[in-house]
Amino acid sequence: MSVDISVITCSHNPRREYLEQVLAALKAQTFDRARWEFLLIDNASNEPLEPRIDLTWHPNARHIKESQLGLTHARLLGIRESTGDVLLFVDDDNVLDADFLEHAMKIGQEWPRLGVWGGQSRPGFETPPPDWTREYWSRLVIREFDSDRWSNQQSHADSMPCGAGMCVRRSVAEYYLQLHESGKRNVVMDRTGNSLMSGGDSDMAMCACDMGLGMGLFTSLKLTHLIAEDRLTEDYLVRLVEGLAYSGVILESFRPSTSNNLHQAGGTFSTSLADFARLLIRNRRDRRFFRAMRRGQQKAASFLFNELPGTNGVDR
Repeated sequence: MSVDISVITCSHNPRREYLEQVLAALKAQTFDRARWEFLLIDNASNEPLEPRIDLTWHPNARHIKESQLGLTHARLLGIRESTGDVLLFVDDDNVLDADFLEHAMKIGQEWPRLGVWGGQSRPGFETPPPDWTREYWSRLVIREFDSDRWSNQQSHADSMPCGAGMCVRRSVAEYYLQLHESGKRNVVMDRTGNSLMSGGDSDMAMCACDMGLGMGLFTSLKLTHLIAEDRLTEDYLVRLVEGLAYSGVILESFRPSTSNNLHQAGGTFSTSLADFARLLIRNRRDRRFFRAMRRGQQKAASFLFNELPGTNGVDR
């Protein structure tokens, strides 16, 4: 059965109370259920989700199992199994506003030039966060803004949607799928177990630009991102910053226009001296985060040049 929107939630060992909030928000959507389907992808959870999570409330809902661990593998399966003209990725800690699907469909109809689009993600903290963490909230997929914006330039980060609540036209999703199936994405991005790799959503957004389409962010699309207490610790955020830095270099290697940045990420003598000077004027916490960022960049550059010899960002 063909539908307008396929809502895809990929989940690995979810917090039950978080997933229940995600499902409750989907139940409350104002968009006609006959026009959308829901796919819950169980990504190798220790306890299978199907016996525990009831989806009978939706006439077009399905449990699907992906045994290969990794968010990318789960998303690719969701693309293969979905039937909608628009795919909406909703993480298992994303609580959509009741009109999210309605606005998502309207934007898709009114903006045919866009291949991907998303919206605002406000925080739903489990406990009040320490003040010093505010600087790192954007890394936790917290994004609030006052005006719509769009671009067809891959480098325009202010218009690039994140994976939380990202809408993708089927043509873009299938192009992204083909890159993986053809071996042109021989480095798998995104979370796998305890890894804090990411970037698959950004790669998908950039694919829209590769196809001559645009990407956009809209104020009318709103969700709450549930954030557990353990994601606000210094140790977790340091690991996250390192993972994001690593992922950024890998992501840039996929496109020739940005491949020159790989040498810079690897570091030079002059870069090391500049880094040392920067560290001298930072406090202990800032130094730790700065080192984590550099460490992630250097590990990624080393991986690309040593583990994947000949990598230059072309035809990957």
